[in-house]
Amino acid sequence: MDAVAALLSGQHGQGAFVLRSVLADPWSIQLDDRSPLSVMAVIQGTTCLAVDGGADYRLDAGDCALLTSQSTFRIGDELGSPVLARIGPGQVCTKPDGSPLSDFRDLGVRSWGNTTDEQARTVLLTGSYGTPGDVGATLLTALPPAIVAPAAAVPSTVRTLVDLLAAESSRDAPGQGAVLDRLVDVLTVAVLRWYLTGPAAPRWFSASGDPVVGVALRCIHHEPARPWTVATLAAEALVSRAVLARRFHELVGQPPMTYLAGWRLDVAADLLARSDLTVEAVAAQVGYASPFSFSTAFVRRFGHRPTVHRRRARAARAESVTAS
Repeated sequence: MDAVAALLSGQHGQGAFVLRSVLADPWSIQLDDRSPLSVMAVIQGTTCLAVDGGADYRLDAGDCALLTSQSTFRIGDELGSPVLARIGPGQVCTKPDGSPLSDFRDLGVRSWGNTTDEQARTVLLTGSYGTPGDVGATLLTALPPAIVAPAAAVPSTVRTLVDLLAAESSRDAPGQGAVLDRLVDVLTVAVLRWYLTGPAAPRWFSASGDPVVGVALRCIHHEPARPWTVATLAAEALVSRAVLARRFHELVGQPPMTYLAGWRLDVAADLLARSDLTVEAVAAQVGYASPFSFSTAFVRRFGHRPTVHRRRARAARAESVTAS
């Protein structure tokens, strides 16, 4: 499993939060939900996006953005428009002062807003994910607070997905919720692909395209339990140990064995959170000879035992389901 796949793995078991917003000018919403990852698509009209302490963007119909929990955001028809609502943790919507929200109302299946469809100037579709896995968190921490994908710059796949979302978001048909969830997933991956193949991609991800380091990374990602050494990884890449070690460090930013150890523990953390495998089985699945050595390494990386990690992860997932 690669980090992009792991980022969305298991999210539907937690209940992704999908919302269609129907808005009349002037409007502005403070986004402070601290969701690990959200995708926002502009279906109709124009939306201004301000990243707290960062850049401002203007999104037109067909544009979309990925937002991470590294910052808070404000969206509106104009950046100077008064803030009408705040979306906080657990997708709880209130007025900016925390009082009950009265200007916005339920408009039907997965829809809310301050007007009707007929009078709306702006229609947005957003999907917010709950707690990510530890492998996915590796990617999230390397992403900027906001990734804006203009319709004119992205592959036609992204534009097609936004169009499909626009068509499905206004329907009240059997299975609509499942269709929207899946489309949000695919749109998120499509935007990530576009971003990660560009010049701003994280070092370790760009390295996956290198003819030498990419081979080593694929070996590590697909078979973490194998007893890899620098020598065996170099043999797979058809280079010497010295060449692999030097090139890996240059492109990834750490030695091969350090990366392998971190990847194994991140995969193990996800297995503990999302499966019923015993600690011993998880240890074996990621290449540890004994549960003791695995637990020692796990505590060193995460600061707590594997059993504690499992308990906390499941509690967080249950809280996410309740909130959504």
